[in-house]
Amino acid sequence: MNERVQVEVKDGIAEVRLCRPDKRNALDQPMFEGLIQAGRDLSADPSVRVAVLRGEGPAFCSGLDFMSFAAMMSGQLTADSEQVKKAVDDKTEGGASWFQLPAWVWYEAPFPVIAAVHGAAYGAGLHIALGADVRVVAPDAKLAFVEVNWGLVPDMSGSQALRRLVPLDVAKKMAMTGLPISGEEAARYGLATEVSEKPYETAYELATVIAKKSPDAIRSIKRLLNQSALLPLADGLAMEFECSGALMGSPNQMEAIGASFEKREPRFADPGT
Repeated sequence: MNERVQVEVKDGIAEVRLCRPDKRNALDQPMFEGLIQAGRDLSADPSVRVAVLRGEGPAFCSGLDFMSFAAMMSGQLTADSEQVKKAVDDKTEGGASWFQLPAWVWYEAPFPVIAAVHGAAYGAGLHIALGADVRVVAPDAKLAFVEVNWGLVPDMSGSQALRRLVPLDVAKKMAMTGLPISGEEAARYGLATEVSEKPYETAYELATVIAKKSPDAIRSIKRLLNQSALLPLADGLAMEFECSGALMGSPNQMEAIGASFEKREPRFADPGT
């Protein structure tokens, strides 16, 4: 078990906690690896209906651990370094490198992911939040792309999430200035889904609602909507029809209908069983 990232699954809801509160959940290599492993393990578990990401302590995630930059600043870590080359070359099917996976693994997960954001979500922390499907943020949360302050671009997949969420000028302003925005501002810009004084509680309530729906339908909805902004119209319409056709008459779809008519809680089978 990775001490930096704790995972608990109950009633189909996976709670994923960043557990480095004394460092405001700054990402070091063990936390990097813990997030990737948690995402992969949960994605392989058909009993998982939805996941909630949260950070323990005063912040969701304050970004990369400062010491992670030590090698880079000393000149030991460059684009030609073996570690960087391996991370860039070792890509997922979707094209994400090891550096991007702590965030992108949640985008690629077959089930929906909800991030409960409080305190700081800077740099890597914001990338992780953007990898989720839904973001519930505290009104006084602070979200920022800080990479420009280090002479870098947002490089943990957030640029790809941004273009699906906010206007181009908003994305450029955030990436070019490195200035934080509040949770309230994030909601106005479309970066946050919902503002809540208790983001974790609100996120978990939402997860409970989703966990009671047909997992086949929920997973198909995520896949369909993730592709909707990328496919040409004709391909998107064809995919919608394909997803709907695959669900019609399936055991879980019939269970959804039966439970609705009989006014009872549905008893869905795990996907693929």
